[in-house]
Amino acid sequence: MAIKSFQGARAKTTGKKEYDAAILVTDYMTTKLVTFSPDQSILEVMEAFAKHHISGGPVMDSNGFLVGIISEADCMKQISESRYFNQPILDKSVERFMTKNVQTIPHDMSIFDAAGVFDKHNRRRLPVMKDGILVGQISRKDIVVAALKLTGQNWK
Repeated sequence: MAIKSFQGARAKTTGKKEYDAAILVTDYMTTKLVTFSPDQSILEVMEAFAKHHISGGPVMDSNGFLVGIISEADCMKQISESRYFNQPILDKSVERFMTKNVQTIPHDMSIFDAAGVFDKHNRRRLPVMKDGILVGQISRKDIVVAALKLTGQNWK
C-alpha cells in the first residue's frame, strides 16, 4: 500500500514578491531644515542650534547650493580657540569652521544603503540630494526609526 502525501499540490511561485513598504531615504528624511550661510557668524549658528534644538545643518550659498555643513563639533573648534587665546567667542564666519567636503546621498537610496554610508563615514547627518539640489537631510536616528517600522517581511 502506497503512502499518500497530505501536503497537497504546491503553489507555483510567480517570482520575487514586491512589498510597498517605505524603505527609501525620501520617506524618512527631514525636509524642513534650518540652513545657514557661509558669511553668518558662528555665534548666530550656536544660538540657532540652541533655539531649534538641533546639532547641525547645511550651509547654503546665495544661489541656494550646498557648500558645507556646520555642526556642534565645528563650533567646538571656535570655543576651544577662544579659550586658548583667552578671548570671547568672536563673530567669525561659518565658512571658517564648516565642513566643506560634504558627503551626500541621493533621495532614492534605500535606508539600508544609507545605514552603510553612516557606518562607513561616521557621520551624524547626511544631506539628501535630488538632481544636485538639496531636498532634505537624514540622520542616524531617522534610519533607526525607519528600521523599527519595518517588519521581517519588508527586509530586502
